[in-house]
Amino acid sequence: MNLRNQWPVLPIMAGLASGLLTGCGSENGESGSGGSTVVMGMSDDVLATDPASGYDPGSWLLFNNVFQSLLSFPKGGTEPVPEAAESCEFSDTETKVYKCTLKDGLKFSNGDELTSEDVKFSFDRMLKINDDAGPAIMFPMLDKVETPNEKTVVFKLNTPDATFPSKIASGAGSIVDHRQYDAGKLREDGEAVGSGPYKLDSFDDGEAVFSVNENYEGTAKIKNSGVTLKFGVDQAQLKQDLTDNKIDIAYRGLSANDISDIEAAGSDADVELVEGTSAEVQHLVFNMDDPVAGKLGVRKAIAYLLDRDALMADVYQGTATSLYSIIPAGIAGHNTAFFDTYGARPSKAKAAAALNTEGITGKVKLTLWSTPTRYGPSTDQELKAIADQLNDSGLFDADVKSVAYDQYEKDIAKGKYGVYVKGWVPDYPDADNFTAPFFGEGNVLSNNYTNSTITDTLIPRTAAQSDRAATDNDYGHLQDVVAAELPVLPLWQAKQYAVVRDNVYGLEYCLDASTVFRFWEISKG
Repeated sequence: MNLRNQWPVLPIMAGLASGLLTGCGSENGESGSGGSTVVMGMSDDVLATDPASGYDPGSWLLFNNVFQSLLSFPKGGTEPVPEAAESCEFSDTETKVYKCTLKDGLKFSNGDELTSEDVKFSFDRMLKINDDAGPAIMFPMLDKVETPNEKTVVFKLNTPDATFPSKIASGAGSIVDHRQYDAGKLREDGEAVGSGPYKLDSFDDGEAVFSVNENYEGTAKIKNSGVTLKFGVDQAQLKQDLTDNKIDIAYRGLSANDISDIEAAGSDADVELVEGTSAEVQHLVFNMDDPVAGKLGVRKAIAYLLDRDALMADVYQGTATSLYSIIPAGIAGHNTAFFDTYGARPSKAKAAAALNTEGITGKVKLTLWSTPTRYGPSTDQELKAIADQLNDSGLFDADVKSVAYDQYEKDIAKGKYGVYVKGWVPDYPDADNFTAPFFGEGNVLSNNYTNSTITDTLIPRTAAQSDRAATDNDYGHLQDVVAAELPVLPLWQAKQYAVVRDNVYGLEYCLDASTVFRFWEISKG
């Protein structure tokens, strides 16, 4: 989920440097489905309860717990496994026909039977509504859905796509009750009817209440009696709520300074830090039609002057790691194209030479555009630090302007910015999700970049390859091309984290590269 509106632009939050602390997640802490209700706070908003619309991290957190998909990602895993389905497989050699057989006895939380009709309805509805803030953009390859019988679903694709199982395992594959949803319009009552581990009991400004779905049939083993989610919480309030024991878990939104304060308090605060893996990334994006940023020499100069490690130390205090690739570490296809091309240490000489190739001898006047919270609470500070790095070289006269997110997105779409920041939280843990949305046709960056080798050859060929390990060379080539042409400049890769009270367990099973936050794994002693 990420650059949503087109694709997931999920707000990127920096992770934490400290390791997993003992106590959190201990099997001894499990309390069973009859255990306590857990209260969680986060700074992300939940923008939708209808899976045909929501395409943001908060909404997908809701979807992954209230709705079932045919497949799901197991904790710690990146390969989808059956969930509502008994089995799924490509029934052809071209990866264009995908067949799933449903489990017996599936029901929605209201008692309605779940059949293949509901699966077809859910996908047909999402594509028909085609909401600007929804996940329909993930399925341009889906031609039609057929239902030979009540337990069988057949997806016919118009182009080969070996990543299709991962796409339907995400929040975009949420199955809704065809009796409860309008086929042609979004549900706007704040309610949701799914077949996942939890029911949505209430949803209003800033709070969603979930209870266990007694009709659930699936792989999740539920270890609490429900979850209360406080969302859209102000950063300072989130820290205060944790300190005041008003919440059990703080997830997404605490700054590096907040974390340092909490860590310094140690055992006196009765909280612990849980760290997990993540594939969240952040990039500088260049508008290729901009009169300044559109010049390759200017973009190269910025790449030669960027000191990522200083940003990680000074701004993020070690809570994120320097990123030198389009595909992050931990995802097959990752390489170090930007390290190989521009190095890790700033070079004023190479930056000046790059500007000279454009005939530029004076300082380059440049504005870096930011938005204050969407991609993490330290984004403005980070962009100002980058501007300082450029200015300290004597080659740039750079400043930073920060704009509220709604206006920010509108201005980017209109091409008003030359250099701006974007964050990305993956929909599914495959290299395809870090490349096709950025560099495929109609890419979500709105930066006027196209490359025919990428769009016509590399993206279609990697999508069609069922052996994902066999795509490494093509993804390496793609990243080398991007490093040479510089439509984007990778900055960092996050770690996921949560700060929890010391009687809360199971969080390490909620923080992995799949980006699925599993309510059912959390217990409270």
